Amino acid sequence: MEKVRINKFLAHAGVCSRRDADKLIAEGRIALNGRVAQCGDQVGDGDVVTFDGENVKNDATKVLAYYKPVGVICTERDEHAEVTLKDVIDYPVRVTYAGRLDKDSEGLLILSNDGDLIQAMMKGSNHHEKEYVVTVDKEISDEVIAHMERGVYLRDLNRKTRPCKIKRQGSKTFVIILTEGLNRQIRRMCAESGLNVKKLKRIRVMNITLGDLKEGELRELTKEEMDKLYRLSGIKRV
Repeated sequence: MEKVRINKFLAHAGVCSRRDADKLIAEGRIALNGRVAQCGDQVGDGDVVTFDGENVKNDATKVLAYYKPVGVICTERDEHAEVTLKDVIDYPVRVTYAGRLDKDSEGLLILSNDGDLIQAMMKGSNHHEKEYVVTVDKEISDEVIAHMERGVYLRDLNRKTRPCKIKRQGSKTFVIILTEGLNRQIRRMCAESGLNVKKLKRIRVMNITLGDLKEGELRELTKEEMDKLYRLSGIKRV
């Protein structure tokens, strides 16, 4: 294993986030090869890490595709949320998500224990594609589609969206491909165009598709999928 910072090692092992790992290290609860660990320590092959005296095993990198149902909130720490990802995802390794979906939306989430991958996927300047199927409350005119494809000025955010690709699927349904992820972007774009979103489903993130997943199901990506995802993200696999 290539040497990595100890907080990253702990995050990959599913112990906690990197930020929380730094706190555990500062509290003296993490040891490296029998001594109290320091935040700058590096971990490699043959090193032994313990948390409160228990050995920590660094699991291999995990990347999952998950079908988030409507009603589940993309958060890990919100005491007011009724149902969160932590409540519905049963997986032995701690994972976090790349690109949230709001409570009323459904579809594909990419989950991973690799924080570098998550950050690279979420970085807006990378222009990674995300594809959605959207159903609205009115018939969609060619003018509205052209307007949204050129980019929509969102008054409440005081910015214009990037140009995007839209393909009509029905009188009230269209497929949209975005290369950015502003908060509730599609709903805001539709509202500025006089439309209300009735259903919003994400069906693709970069090279990963929702496929045959049912609501609430998750699957591990294949090696081929992971290799391409990392390549598109511009980072090396840990």
